Amino acid sequence: MLKSLSISNYALIDQLHMQPSPGLSMITGETGAGKSIMLGAVGLLLGNRSDTKVLLHDDKKCVIEGMFDIANYGLKEFFDQAELDYEPTCIIRREISPAGKSRSFVNDTPVLLDALKTLGGFLMDVHSQHDTLQLGEGSYQLSLIDAFAQTQEEFKKYRADFKSFQKANRTFNELSKKAIELQKEADFNQFQLEELSVLGLKENEQAELESIQEVLENAEEIKLKINEMLNLFQDEQFGITQGMSQVQHGMQSLERLAHVFASLKERFQAVNIELKDIEQTLGDEDSRVEVDFERLDEIRDRLSKIYQLQKKHGVASVEELMELERELADKVFQVQNLDETLAKAKQELEESKEQVASTGKALSKKRQGSFKDFQSSLESLLAGLGMENSKVVMEHKSIEPSSNGMDEIELLFSANKGSAPQPLKKVASGGEFSRLLFAIKYLMADKMAMPTLIFDEIDSGISGEVALKMVGMMQEISKKHQVICITHLPQVAGQGDIHYFVYKDNSSEKTVSKIKLLEKEERVLELAKMISGASPSSSAIESAKELLRR
Repeated sequence: MLKSLSISNYALIDQLHMQPSPGLSMITGETGAGKSIMLGAVGLLLGNRSDTKVLLHDDKKCVIEGMFDIANYGLKEFFDQAELDYEPTCIIRREISPAGKSRSFVNDTPVLLDALKTLGGFLMDVHSQHDTLQLGEGSYQLSLIDAFAQTQEEFKKYRADFKSFQKANRTFNELSKKAIELQKEADFNQFQLEELSVLGLKENEQAELESIQEVLENAEEIKLKINEMLNLFQDEQFGITQGMSQVQHGMQSLERLAHVFASLKERFQAVNIELKDIEQTLGDEDSRVEVDFERLDEIRDRLSKIYQLQKKHGVASVEELMELERELADKVFQVQNLDETLAKAKQELEESKEQVASTGKALSKKRQGSFKDFQSSLESLLAGLGMENSKVVMEHKSIEPSSNGMDEIELLFSANKGSAPQPLKKVASGGEFSRLLFAIKYLMADKMAMPTLIFDEIDSGISGEVALKMVGMMQEISKKHQVICITHLPQVAGQGDIHYFVYKDNSSEKTVSKIKLLEKEERVLELAKMISGASPSSSAIESAKELLRR
């Protein structure tokens, strides 16, 4: 609901502020006074494109701001998706600089024009007699039928089944595509897998083999060096072991002579133990190291195969080869089980297709079951609006499951007796079409959440009882939805909750448009002028009072 609208420096408007009624607000004014200018400003607020020609003063920016109560609109999800802060009161602002730069804000957060346009569609519906675009769209007509037939539960169930069907269809198509690729690579993958599997690779194997190879390749020299060092340890006369034994005796003697040498003796004992351990280890290594050319050839051959496979597959370790082996094994397994997997996916697709067809038919049945009542209700409303010979036909065609169901519909309309109903895009008369759209919105008022409705001279071309019938319908709509009506008919203007008057002010250098909320007496005078002209007669004034008493 629009709580307030402010416009500054736009076309003929210097400053304008209005607070519409939550129910039915009327706007009147002389031709060219600025009523259509106001709608242009509202259009900018809802995401229409702009240029600097709209500026009244070239050196100031244009600012249009609307405050909306959106607590009951269910827009939290939209705000989350758009990454905007949600508040029950939403402020939309549009600014156009003298340089032509346009900026849009929602709750003081900058937004792109597309986001503003989407949000605007939830908040306001501006209808003039030339606005035929939305109603001519099949998706919008379907939404009308769904609202009229109250198919919320059926449509919710269908959408859930349709999503499951889409998922199953995607899965089957992806598997089918993957199957073709796997079949092409099957023999090659099998060969590569066998080539890796036959080696029986183990983690850390390469490092261990390379270490053993290093020892075996130098086994003779290693044993020679070990024996040389063992001889240095074990020589009976000049060996390290003999010398260390002599030093040990000397340390013991020193300790007996003076306790100060006790720590030195302990240090020597630690070194002596380490040297004995080194001697022992050298002996063990001498026993372990063997000159084994056959074993060396085996290791070289295995490492050669590992290196060749690493080069072939562009990897640098046994672990990467083992991971590749697992991947190939998985692909081979998939090929071996391909028929079973595809059959299962196809069965799930068929089941989901049957399910979506079932819920789609149930939805379609309920939709089609409402066609007759929808058509007769519209024709009845149109008759009350002066179109007694109008004919409405809902043309239907069954289609394959889509996001909106399994129905394609088109509303056909004829305003004249003897004329065959035609698609709305071919309806010629703007006035007739306006009354059709008005009747539809009246019909939908208690069945679907509608934004603020703005009717721009929707009563054009009608008068008398038809006008009173139309405004009575507006009052009915305004019980549940905010309605703003721009009108030139006094019998329509007199039935609003409040009445704004748009006029031109020539008191300054530039002519500007202004708007005024009329008090009761002012309202009577304005209605009287609409009835009989600038100098209303007493009978016109009485007629105006009578209109306000209705």
